Parts: sequence; C-alpha cells; structure tokens
Amino acid sequence: MTDSNPQPEPSLLADQALTLAGYRERDRSYYPTTESLLNKVPEITLYFWFIKVLATTVGETAADFLDVNLGLGLTVTSAIMAALLAVCLVGQLRADRYVPWRYWVSVVLISVVGTLVTDNLTDNLGVPLGLTTGVFSAALLAAFAIWFWCEKTLSMHSIVTRRRELFYWLAILLTFALGTAAGDLVAESLKQGFGVSTLLFAAAIALVAGAYYVFRINAMLAFWLAYILTRPLGASFGDLLAQPVAEGGIGLGTLVTSGLFLTAIGGLVIWLTLTGKDLVAPRKSV
Repeated sequence: MTDSNPQPEPSLLADQALTLAGYRERDRSYYPTTESLLNKVPEITLYFWFIKVLATTVGETAADFLDVNLGLGLTVTSAIMAALLAVCLVGQLRADRYVPWRYWVSVVLISVVGTLVTDNLTDNLGVPLGLTTGVFSAALLAAFAIWFWCEKTLSMHSIVTRRRELFYWLAILLTFALGTAAGDLVAESLKQGFGVSTLLFAAAIALVAGAYYVFRINAMLAFWLAYILTRPLGASFGDLLAQPVAEGGIGLGTLVTSGLFLTAIGGLVIWLTLTGKDLVAPRKSV
C-alpha cells in the first residue's frame, strides 16, 4: 500500500531550507533575501568606494561651477542644492528598499550640500577652518552616540527602519562637511598643491585599510574614517583636474570635470542596477 501523502526526502527539505536562506548551490554563494532587499544602503565593496570618490569629486567641482562659473553665489547655490537634496531624500526615505540610482543621486547631492555648508561658514561668515573642523567632528561623534543609544547598532547592513536611515543620512552629511573643512585646513596648512594633497589623502586611506586588514581595527571605525577621508581625496583630485594650470591644476574646468565624473557614476550605477552586485548579502558585517 502506498502513502497518499508521501513525505519529502531529507535532501529535498535541505535544499528548500537553503533556498529560503538565500543559498545558491550552483556557485555556493548567497543571493539577496527579503531582509537584504529591504536594506536601504548598498554593500560596502570596491564599487561603493569608487563611486563615493567620484561623488565627492562632483561635490567639489559642481559647487564651484554653480557658485563661480554660473555666478549664482554661495547663498543661491546653497538654496537650490538644499531643495534638490530635500526632494531626493524624501524619495529615498519613502522607498522600501535600496535602489542604486536613487541612493547615489542622494549621495551626489549631499556631497554638494555638505561642501556648501562648510564654504558658507568659512567664506560668508568667516568661521576659521580649525573651528569648523572641531565643531563638525563633535557633531559627528554626537550623531553616532545618539544613533547607537537609540538603535544599539551602527551597522551599515541594518538600515531597515526610517529612524536608522535618518541617522545614516545625518552622519553622511556631517562627514562631507567635516571632510571639506579638514581637507581645506590641511591643504591650506601644507600649501603643497592639489597633486600632493591628493596623494596625501590617498595614503591616509591606505593606512586605514591596512589597519583594518592587518591589525583588525574595528570595522565601523575603519569604515567611517575612510568615508570622511574620501571627501578631501575627491575634492583635491577634482581641483587637480579642474583648476587652471597657473594655479596648479590640469585645466579641464569644472564643467568638463563634473560631466566626466557624472557620466562615470551614471555608467556604474546602471551596471550595478543590472547586475545587483552591490546588494547587501545576508551576513553579519560592517
């Protein structure tokens, strides 16, 4: 007599369990599960850092283009970019998962606004760069402390609630403002030109990476240190490309430099959208 309700074989049950967990047998890797799809930020990969540096470069050159080349001035430029950022962040916050183009448009705009915040303080209000660097450092530390106190985590792989995402974008804005202030302070103190400044900040990021991979410093600390340092790196590199030869640059101009980098960002974002290579894997990490 045959069983009218045969039980699945153990191997089949195991396969189903692995499938639900996001495991893919053909290449023994994980694909995004519901939890990872709901995360609102991308995986921290080389793609992430490359686009981040491109975005910081655009933040510097686009702000200069609007302020100086188009003659809008700091105040008008700041108002326009802040309004655009607010619109994009509303869309980002209302989304139920990470979408590459929406996320990176927000990053590009927040890089411009973060630059303009520091520029307004130093150029319009005359606040010394040393003071703005200290104030933004304290503000960033306070944001992290409140974030951790409220959420008990600062993980980049758990941005799955509205409050966590608000903390995340506040921290991002402060890192751009801090990176601008600290980068300008170092550049003005050393007075070694854009090329040397670019190499200096690239070396600083390499030291952070070495400290993480060799000495195993805290992953969150390494991430945020690198995130802050990419701002002056991108700004120095952008100035190197855009500024006139007489001022130590290559002379491409802010419009050409911004256009080249925005095109590169767009191409990478389209590729990531099609491949999903920056979706957060369901594992415990930064």
